[in-house]
Amino acid sequence: MQDVRPSPIAGAWYPGDPDKLKASVDAQLEAAQIPTLEDEIVGVIAPHAGHRYSGAVAAHAFRCLKGLDPTVVAVISPMHQPHEGRLCTTDHRAYATPLGEIPVDHTLIEELESNLDPQLGLTIERIRFDQEHSLEIELPFLQRVLRTPFRLLPLMLRDQTRTTCEDVGHALAAVLRSKSYILVASSDLSHFKSDAVARQLDAFMLERIEAFDPIGILDAEEHKLGYACGKGAMAATLWAAKDLGATDVKVLSYANSGDVTGDLYSVVGYGAAVITRSYEPRR
Repeated sequence: MQDVRPSPIAGAWYPGDPDKLKASVDAQLEAAQIPTLEDEIVGVIAPHAGHRYSGAVAAHAFRCLKGLDPTVVAVISPMHQPHEGRLCTTDHRAYATPLGEIPVDHTLIEELESNLDPQLGLTIERIRFDQEHSLEIELPFLQRVLRTPFRLLPLMLRDQTRTTCEDVGHALAAVLRSKSYILVASSDLSHFKSDAVARQLDAFMLERIEAFDPIGILDAEEHKLGYACGKGAMAATLWAAKDLGATDVKVLSYANSGDVTGDLYSVVGYGAAVITRSYEPRR
């Protein structure tokens, strides 16, 4: 069996040629204008559509990470595919993109699993040759902005209930606290609404994100106030970030697919944000 997960989306969701991928990602990063950030970056929230559609928004989040050198990056995404398990990760030793391989930190995954609440019965399902795009789509950006090689902690949530998301968030914080890390939450916003409706729904969700409100993010869909396919990924990331001392979330960019295609009848929303805490050197 191959021990490196081959990309199922290179050449479709983003360029498959390494030079073209570098050029397109670098151009989107260069175009992203972000405010000066005085505090320490704990993580980011980024969309996960094809780079043509959401890359310009995602670049705002990843521009914040330019030049950083974490040893581990935890990417938390939804699981759109029909795999078993409430919480999934890869069983491969590395992810492959056209820009190279990213090793998976299986030791840290095992440590994370041991920190999940045993009373909840939550385990991590290891899968091979998955087709999930929402985690992989963020990797070329990380490969271009981070200063040194890093290990990946990939998590894909099928169960996005509060109990699971909060447990995952606390476990993430427990295993990352002594590490040099960055959190990445992968999520799009509203799906297949008109531009006007999408902007209203997305504005509410962005307010909950900026309010550092994981419960509000999870409850928004139930009350028909907002929608995000990766609501659980964002909530788990915010719970982890809170445990790790983060105090602020700033929304950096918003757009929807209509801004790219011109089709305002049915759009998908995209938002980018950065999560920070008052600066203190990491141990």
